[in-house]
Amino acid sequence: MARDTLTGSRIRERRIMAGIRQSDLARDVGISASYLNLIEHNRRRIGGKLLVDIAQVLEVEPSLLSEGAEAALIATLREAAADAMAAAPELDRIDEFAGRFPGWAQMIADTHRRLGTLERTVATLTDRLAHDPHLATSMHEVLSMVTAIRSTAGILADTKEIEPEWRNRFHRNLNEDSQRLAESSQQLVSYLDGAGDAGASLTLPQEEVEAMLSVRDYDLPFLEAADFDADAFVRDCAELTSDSSRTMAAQTLRRLHGDVQAMPGDRLHETLAEVGDDPLAIARAFRVGLAAVFRRLAVTPESALPRPVGLVMCDASGTLLMRRPLEGFPVPRFSAACPKWPLFQSLTRPARPIRQRVEVTGRDALQFDCFAISEPVGRIEFNADPLYHAFMLVMPASKRSANAREVGSTCRVCPSRTCEGRREPSILVDGI
Repeated sequence: MARDTLTGSRIRERRIMAGIRQSDLARDVGISASYLNLIEHNRRRIGGKLLVDIAQVLEVEPSLLSEGAEAALIATLREAAADAMAAAPELDRIDEFAGRFPGWAQMIADTHRRLGTLERTVATLTDRLAHDPHLATSMHEVLSMVTAIRSTAGILADTKEIEPEWRNRFHRNLNEDSQRLAESSQQLVSYLDGAGDAGASLTLPQEEVEAMLSVRDYDLPFLEAADFDADAFVRDCAELTSDSSRTMAAQTLRRLHGDVQAMPGDRLHETLAEVGDDPLAIARAFRVGLAAVFRRLAVTPESALPRPVGLVMCDASGTLLMRRPLEGFPVPRFSAACPKWPLFQSLTRPARPIRQRVEVTGRDALQFDCFAISEPVGRIEFNADPLYHAFMLVMPASKRSANAREVGSTCRVCPSRTCEGRREPSILVDGI
């Protein structure tokens, strides 16, 4: 039933909610009760002054009666219906349901959105618990200290006669180990408290480098300076707290500085205005490689781009080294990514550009255009196999395609039930 034919149903629902009898409403707006009955059963169309008069009596906006639930609510209900694997909701009556029962419709929509938020939190927690190296090290340290304390306590409990010197040493060890256990446990609790926040508790050098880029919204105008000093910059950068993160950040900034020098901001903006965000056309305009274009677009302000972009980089082992997040395209922080990403396909076809439309599994099922290429890293030598870095530029698709390839983020939180590349069970399919 079309949304514009449900005005009568909405009038009836609002009248009942307001506790007004049909005859009283008809009298107040100057029509007969029988005519209002026909209107409320959608047998007579209504508009103009009569609709305004009824809205005034019901104390609602006329658009709420004529248009019903907002388009966003209808869209959310359709998403909820698409995710209902076992149930078979009547998709052709969603508009009618939202119009007749706006409260129930809003509750279902809110529950659907909350469920999506909870799933994303579970995904982050599971990713961290299963693969976080910092957590694994901390747990090993805690278990080691617990074992040491138990061993010392067992000696004290089982040994009848202990010389005072040894007894004092064991007591001192118990005290020191207990203090370290308390400190490590507190640090672990603090770390887990931020586990649901994708940007909390940064401990790895790579995460600190990503934080440095993220807090600046990947807008790095200082790279335009020809004499930019990466080492001096990282020394004063608050987000970088270790020598390892500063070294990694300096390497990243030096490479990005070379890309910006090859494609200065003013010329890049002119090129984007001429050819759009086609990476190949930009590469030809500047006579640079595609990987350089990918990296350059990733540090271009979003306001200067025709559409948002994301970037993922990996080495030949598949380890993710750098990323610029893009809403709707989840990238795991710790575990291995989806093997069906074009990023990994490019490693099997060095220097060959790949373009592929993908659809991300999950409740949103968004589609993206992915551009990927791998390039050798380091010096090329005769009779020596080169190493490669792969880069993937991700952009939201302007319109949907029926030929998009289904991809996920990581197997542990992928809802796909039939995937030839699955490495481990999914908590969204098989449970925790």
